Amino acid sequence: MRRFLFPLLLLLATVLRAQEYDVLVYGATPSGIAAAIAAARDGERVLLVEPSRRIGGMMTNGLSHTDIRTLEGMNGAYLDFARRVVAYYTATYGADSPQVRDSFHGIQFEPKIALATFEKMLAEQPKIVVQKEWYLDGTKSSSNGDGEGPATSKAVEIALFFDGDGAYHSVAAHYFIDATYEGDLAGCARAAYRVGREAGSEFGESLAPDEADDQLQAFNFRLSMTKNPANRVPVAEPPGYLRDEFVDLLALLLDGRIHGVFSMKPTELIKAQGPLPNDKYDINDMSKGLVRLSLPGENDGWPEGESGFAARVVQHGAIAPFSRTGLRQSRDRVFDEHLRWDVGLIYFLQNDEAVPPKFREEAREWGWCKDEFLESSHLPMELYVREGRRVTGEYVFTEKDTDCAPDDARTVLHKDAIAMGDYGPNCHGTSHQGSRFGGHHTGEFYKTVAPYQIPFGVLVPKGFENLLVTCAVSSSHVGYCALRLEPIWMSLGEAAGHAAHLARRKHGILQTVSIPKIQELLHAEGGATIYVSDVLPGSPDFAVVQWWGTAGGLHGLAPTPAKPGQRGQNLFSQYYETFPGHAAELDKPLDTDLATRWQKLAGDLGVDAALLPKADGKTTRGAWLRAAWAGRPS
Repeated sequence: MRRFLFPLLLLLATVLRAQEYDVLVYGATPSGIAAAIAAARDGERVLLVEPSRRIGGMMTNGLSHTDIRTLEGMNGAYLDFARRVVAYYTATYGADSPQVRDSFHGIQFEPKIALATFEKMLAEQPKIVVQKEWYLDGTKSSSNGDGEGPATSKAVEIALFFDGDGAYHSVAAHYFIDATYEGDLAGCARAAYRVGREAGSEFGESLAPDEADDQLQAFNFRLSMTKNPANRVPVAEPPGYLRDEFVDLLALLLDGRIHGVFSMKPTELIKAQGPLPNDKYDINDMSKGLVRLSLPGENDGWPEGESGFAARVVQHGAIAPFSRTGLRQSRDRVFDEHLRWDVGLIYFLQNDEAVPPKFREEAREWGWCKDEFLESSHLPMELYVREGRRVTGEYVFTEKDTDCAPDDARTVLHKDAIAMGDYGPNCHGTSHQGSRFGGHHTGEFYKTVAPYQIPFGVLVPKGFENLLVTCAVSSSHVGYCALRLEPIWMSLGEAAGHAAHLARRKHGILQTVSIPKIQELLHAEGGATIYVSDVLPGSPDFAVVQWWGTAGGLHGLAPTPAKPGQRGQNLFSQYYETFPGHAAELDKPLDTDLATRWQKLAGDLGVDAALLPKADGKTTRGAWLRAAWAGRPS
């Protein structure tokens, strides 16, 4: 029936054209929010569509202990968010309060505060319209082919949504941004994508398997819990709970291999990250632990549904309807299975009389946070989707993009970078061997690397003129594992918002957008395209140093350390002092060898050589760079 109804809906939607925007962003994840804000600040009319009831993605659904390595890596939209978090806790509790201390520069936060912060950021932009509980049902694309041969490029024209009441909404836009974790809009538009892992030989990746497969990085919930009796809610038995699934845990508890329940140590059962402000914790999968919250293999049906992605193209220029029923059913099944396991494990530990008292009593000290997720029984509404589709774009980011450049502390240079990251490739596993109690995940890795740049091409699906993808970006499985962090996704979203604006202003396609112009807009707002440890957003020299470093001027200042990717001293958890060998050292005198190299680069960039000072032993790097900045072409 639906195959006949759909063309009628499309015809009606095309005729009425009820809504039209400059930019449509699908997915109010942190990345989607950053994209919408960037485009709106640039003057675009933006529709931000979120299929769930809650904006903010995982950062408002339990992921409260954010994944960065260093404070110096914070920049752009994510830094704006973090500063607002600190400002809230400072205004509410005082600058010297435990809440401000536990927020750790805004990196740690309560889910409800993250939600309020994102809502405020959006409310400040009158050009953004937000629609929640709108579900993607199809897209209409056109191509510049003649209808007989293969089209050389495509453009998305219309997205069709249905809401919770079953009403349809047709939206036309000049540019579309897919900010979903799964790449749903790109998939519906029939952009090329991959699901699973490439063989190591395809991109020369040491962390990839010998043979390609369909395995995904494992999912789990990021649960919000507390030990504070005044704000603690008991853990109820989850739907479908089966005691028999957990009884094999008893042997581990009795033989001494498990020392406790909640901790950051792999000898404990469940990772409790924090404390967050107001005595809360971010509960996560224990990397390389004997028992895991993550369930690799149980998430295989999430990206495309049980039988693969079922969108279809009827004919040239026609709409591609999303197989909403099968896909949602598959995702509901995966969601329920993970909820039953993650919550069931905690419930078993707290309530089963066979659990040794030492462990049962410790587990009972914990409960859900009474003041979080009031509309969903104090449980997050989203599952932590660590990997879904990955589009095939103008550039494919791989493990090699996190390697050090030859004889350099820095990673390989990308002059077309629109973001940077400092976390490194990390994967919680893609399969499991043995029992869930004492077995081990396979495909798990955590690689130490230096900060890396991310080129613009990862955002642009091949063959599309007006579609950007900010989470399900173009990358190998291993490369994606270095990009799948919320701060990075926010940076990519911010860049996509600016790119859409620049393309629309020129009435052009994304492939012809000026990347230096994107970089200029990013740098002006504190967005980094290269990691510089001693010139941070807010510095009057930030834009200067970012421009010069992205052009290659900071490569070669420090050699590769004995341990590539060497970090500074550990602060706590995954947070470290700054990476060595990544400072600009602007107060340092400019030596003649470096001056020679910099003068050549300045010439390549069109800088007026007459304005450049001599390396006389007194001229500092900073003074020289400021002169080069002043002499750059307008």
